[in-house]
Amino acid sequence: MSKHVVATVNEIPPGARKLVTVRGRPIAVFNLGGEFFGLFNRCPHQGGPMCEGILTGLIESDEPGHYQYSRAGEILRCPWHGWEFDVRTGQSFCEPSKISLRTYPMEVAEGQTVVQGPYVAETVPVTIEEQYVVIDL
Repeated sequence: MSKHVVATVNEIPPGARKLVTVRGRPIAVFNLGGEFFGLFNRCPHQGGPMCEGILTGLIESDEPGHYQYSRAGEILRCPWHGWEFDVRTGQSFCEPSKISLRTYPMEVAEGQTVVQGPYVAETVPVTIEEQYVVIDL
């Protein structure tokens, strides 16, 4: 497994997100109070773009009429059909035993560490299709 630099910490402030592509994979990166989480950007239901989903919380009830709201900003709702997932684990709230979003381990690294590696810069293959005549004056 290789490591890839996807953003600076300042590019994704707490409560924000950023869509990145690493090795052709679209990954939604979320900052929850200074912790970073990476989720595959396609809902397992019908492929909705998870990075565009609403971040909400969890509503729980022990009995009718008594509700508690917790985990504000940690539950991601698919923008297409409303399926909900835990940003921290990728676990579905629709069918927790069968459905989850793929998660990617994230870390924050100091600049000096990044310079020394083992991070990989994503490259793009380049080809030359023509020959050119160039004059040097």
